[in-house]
Amino acid sequence: MIINTPPMGWNSWNTFGHDINEDLIKEIADVMVADGYLDAGYEYLVIDDCWQADTRDKNGRLAPDKNKFPNGMKAVGDYIHSKGLKFGIYSCAGQLTCEGFPGSYEHEFIDAETFAEWGVDFLKYDFCFKPKGADTACLYRRMGMALANCGRDILFSACSWGAEETRKWAKTTGAHMWRSTGDIVDSAASIKDHAYVIDRDLKYTSTTSYADFDMLVVGMHGDGNVGVGGATDEMYRSHFTFWAQMSSPLMIGCDIRNINEYTKQTLLNKDIIAINKESYWQPYEIGQIGSWNPKGNPVYCKLLSTGELAIGIYNFYEDEANLSTPLDRIGLNMSTGKTLEMTEIWTGEKEIVHNGVHKVKIEPWGCKLYRCRIVDLQYGDM
Repeated sequence: MIINTPPMGWNSWNTFGHDINEDLIKEIADVMVADGYLDAGYEYLVIDDCWQADTRDKNGRLAPDKNKFPNGMKAVGDYIHSKGLKFGIYSCAGQLTCEGFPGSYEHEFIDAETFAEWGVDFLKYDFCFKPKGADTACLYRRMGMALANCGRDILFSACSWGAEETRKWAKTTGAHMWRSTGDIVDSAASIKDHAYVIDRDLKYTSTTSYADFDMLVVGMHGDGNVGVGGATDEMYRSHFTFWAQMSSPLMIGCDIRNINEYTKQTLLNKDIIAINKESYWQPYEIGQIGSWNPKGNPVYCKLLSTGELAIGIYNFYEDEANLSTPLDRIGLNMSTGKTLEMTEIWTGEKEIVHNGVHKVKIEPWGCKLYRCRIVDLQYGDM
């Protein structure tokens, strides 16, 4: 199975944790279709940890918790498929999952066969309870082989938290996406912490195998399983924009049945999602002048297939930032006779860069993501 764009979908963990069941999953599937998420590209509905029975069945196979999923996982998958969505499930490379249910360690091939029989399209594969001394890369390679031989296309999401330098071996496992960070929680501090380690892993991400900076906490507002204080709508918008520009998989974590209109508009912005799907070339940090923050304000550029550039400017701090970005940082010196026509995606505002330097004021926790055309300098710009 080969993928060419970052996967998109919804995952149960951030909001619901243990509190999942068949009715909830069907309701989420209904909303994903009715409210436009599937049309926007969010095609995977992933049931995270806690769907399982406490023990394997008499045949050594994973089995669902009958109280939560009385009709079994194939029936749930059939309903998800009937809505035009794809069915995702969770397991773990260790002896137990993170919440103490049976893991797939040394059951990789039988579990992959089971998932295929249930119609699974996506496997999130976690990293808890790894036996001491077991080779991490080998564990993920083994599941990768099992999935490749199960008779069904199943997207492999390797969730090893960036441990043991995941970035250096992830693409040897067959993983279509691989976690490069620890778990995100619903707080401004966690969003910021994740944003500032992303640059380390960008050079290892690629089409067919994407660095995953963890699921989105957009719209949670402190509620749910990983709610730790929450964040503002503006913070969530910067979070979403940054993940999108970096070509991270976009996996929604909020309860989409109960979100405000601002959140919905954030998650469904087709122009931001289009930047996410432009994953052929690696984003790179270009820096800025004028930041007083000790880690700086991230400014990233990504070449697009149209010849345009996506330039994102982010302020993950509580103070306003006045930033200047010289275009020679992207190789567009004034001697080239070129400059940028920049359209800010969220507002639609357009501007031409004069004198070779772009200047902008960014509100606290704000962001600007520009789609930029390279145009000829006019005499007055020189």
